[in-house]
Amino acid sequence: MSENLSIHNFCIIAHVDHGKSTLADRMLEVTHTVEGRRMKEQLLDSMELEQERGITIKLQPVKMEWKDAVLNLIDTPGHVDFQYEVSRSLQAVEGAVLLVDATQGIQAQTIANLYLALEQNLTIVPVLNKIDLPAAAPKIVRAELVSLLGCEPDGILAVSAKTGEGVPELLDAIAERIPSPQAFVGSGAARLDARLRALIFDSYYDDYKGVVAYVRAVDGRLRRGDALQFMGTGAQDKAIEVGVFTPEFLPTEALTAGEIGYVATGLKDVKEARVGDTITSAQPGAAASEPLPGFRIVQPKVFAGLFPAAGDQYHQLRDSLGKLQLSDSSLTVQPEQNEALGQGFRCGFLGILHLDIVQERLRREWGINLVVTVPSVRYRVRLRGGQERAVHTPAEWPDPGKIETVLEQYVQAELLTPAAHMGAVFEVMKQHEGELQGQELLGDERLLLQFTLPLRELVVDLNDQLKSVSAGYASLSYGLGEWRAADVVKLTVLVNRVPQEALSTIVPRQQAEAAGRRLVEKLKKVLPRQLFAVPLQAAVGGTVVARETLPAMRKDVTGHLYGGDFSRKRKLLEKQKKGKKRLAESASIEIPPTIFLDLFRR
Repeated sequence: MSENLSIHNFCIIAHVDHGKSTLADRMLEVTHTVEGRRMKEQLLDSMELEQERGITIKLQPVKMEWKDAVLNLIDTPGHVDFQYEVSRSLQAVEGAVLLVDATQGIQAQTIANLYLALEQNLTIVPVLNKIDLPAAAPKIVRAELVSLLGCEPDGILAVSAKTGEGVPELLDAIAERIPSPQAFVGSGAARLDARLRALIFDSYYDDYKGVVAYVRAVDGRLRRGDALQFMGTGAQDKAIEVGVFTPEFLPTEALTAGEIGYVATGLKDVKEARVGDTITSAQPGAAASEPLPGFRIVQPKVFAGLFPAAGDQYHQLRDSLGKLQLSDSSLTVQPEQNEALGQGFRCGFLGILHLDIVQERLRREWGINLVVTVPSVRYRVRLRGGQERAVHTPAEWPDPGKIETVLEQYVQAELLTPAAHMGAVFEVMKQHEGELQGQELLGDERLLLQFTLPLRELVVDLNDQLKSVSAGYASLSYGLGEWRAADVVKLTVLVNRVPQEALSTIVPRQQAEAAGRRLVEKLKKVLPRQLFAVPLQAAVGGTVVARETLPAMRKDVTGHLYGGDFSRKRKLLEKQKKGKKRLAESASIEIPPTIFLDLFRR
């Protein structure tokens, strides 16, 4: 890097589908970072799934030069499932471009990411996007931003990421408004000679280089060949390669305080270089005394069982999940045996979108069709003996007589909706146990609502219902909150009076009867009929709360008789009746795996 170029580190924060990746493409094009012949749409979204869905799943940094400045951009995910990764990316920069769609206005995730940026004391550059579209309402959305940020209307820039209109002016504003790292201004140069501290804001596994960590050097210098220590996990290794993103890897001799780049570590497990961890020197007497703040190991929020639809794909599924974990440290995998579905894995995910992405990648990249069980959340169960147990599945649920208290996690949700749909939105949130904590008028026609509700309500169809009742305009974001006492029970399904653990679920006590009725009614429609009537029951403990009967398959045992006394027919019918009774008492009903495709379809 030339000494006369100033450094400005920033990221783009926006709601899903507000044009973040398209704006990044235009920046690469305007700054000539990528040659025109190599330019394509969504260049930084390298995964096919990202390009199809129009979302960023894996963040991507890139270094650009603009006039007399170096602009380091981090293209971050926009979905709430990846909020921790976004927060670490924000810690790696000094400013953020707040991008808002001029046709849709401010959305809930926009506000959630804005709050994260303000917590890091970042400089905010507000920008309106898609101003070239006929449906754009820049005056209305600009007023919403002024109300939200308390800024001057003239400070809000307007661009079209698709056509490139206003992008050069935005690059100028970034270089002008976003401050340089402290190491390059005033007395902050002392940070260049301090002990090494580098923040990991992403990592992935490379077959040849081992774990490659994306880092922001905060203090000192990170040189190729240095012995490294990861302060959060305790792992140690060597810096095999150090470099920057153009957006391809470009090796350099070192990264100095204030710069963003990568380091290939040689580690074989991505869990040893976790997002948020601090890299320092492993040389005796050269290590930093304290790590950078904010590191934590991300815990899964949603759990689901993954089973191969074809039984012979178990080993392929095991190997594929192992490869996914190399690039996704937030995915947890444990073997699970299901009496109906066979061998599979109980996996932990950051949210429903994360689950969908993993499922789709397994299908596309490895050709594995899955049976996915109903998603669930973690409960903390306190037993009468004083022990506390984490429960993720109905199969782990203790005997009701041993349970003293059950705790579940709540979330702090922010919901943005047009005022015209407020009544319908309140009704949906009431059905999902939402408690209103506050409301604020944003602009003239939109409301920002704060709710607390159980995490379990987010893994069902809450978001779809909100979109349905608000004509698609409501948006929801959330953060984890406190643990509270929960009145939940295990709902057990019995087929021919035999419990079927694979069909059991954990539900609120007041919803057990309704949930049980829905389940047995659906089971009655999809379960193959037998030669005898099969009782289908849903029970809580020893109490049956719902019941249906699967009718017997009728077999005409008197069809071969022609004439004669009626007693002959009666004897055959009595014999059939006794046979059905014996079958009903002793038969074991096997539920075909294909049935679970219907029952577990979300």
